Amino acid sequence: MQLIDSHCHLDFPVFDKDREVLLAHCRQLGIREYIIPAIAEDNWERVMALAGQHADIFYGLGIHPWYAGAQKEGVMERLRMLVARRPAGLVAIGECGLDLRSHVPQEGQLELFEAQIRLACEYELPLIVHSVRANDTVAKLLRRFKPARGGVIHAFSGSRQQADTFWQMGFRLGVGGVISYERANKTREAFRDMPLSSLLLETDAPDMPLQGEQGQRNTPASLVKIVTTLASIREEGMVDVARVLHESTLELFHPERQR
Repeated sequence: MQLIDSHCHLDFPVFDKDREVLLAHCRQLGIREYIIPAIAEDNWERVMALAGQHADIFYGLGIHPWYAGAQKEGVMERLRMLVARRPAGLVAIGECGLDLRSHVPQEGQLELFEAQIRLACEYELPLIVHSVRANDTVAKLLRRFKPARGGVIHAFSGSRQQADTFWQMGFRLGVGGVISYERANKTREAFRDMPLSSLLLETDAPDMPLQGEQGQRNTPASLVKIVTTLASIREEGMVDVARVLHESTLELFHPERQR
């Protein structure tokens, strides 16, 4: 069984003391690759450096909506110049998107998200999209710009109808620890009923712990429990589920490895 964590933040300082030990443990579990989405300009170099040290780590470059208002003037031009260099390990634009919760600063979110969608279109890269209480708005924007490489809706939480809308536009759905919570009925049902090839595995480590592990640091090792839970919800064999999701992730982020 080969697994890919399509969304984790291994560059965060919380992993500094035991990152190498953790990666060795994850390899033993069958986790063969990690994609780290940057969240703001101040960690672009950090994720790039980490990928340079590990052949199994890839990354996205972008600006998370939480930090949109804190970016310095000209940030998108600097991002464009960096992406134009096609640095080794770059596989996506993101993490970017919209978070419409009342306690999250809204300044600059929409403008930066639209700019990053345009950048993904320009350089034919998939998007890693953060969408919280914003699925319908995000869908309208993606329908307007029509990014050819599509992307993934990170930590998807929504209805089957919303899931199908994103899939029809070429966007896969990130399956993470939320499916371990029985109260997440709507999302669990969407993951049960959607085509398996429309899904990707992710942990969002160190965040999004599984049920029963609240307050603990999440790690990519949780991927095994997530795929086990998904297979159970879908009443399908875990090995087959893992194989399809591995192929789906490669198709999105590494199409050259699918030829």
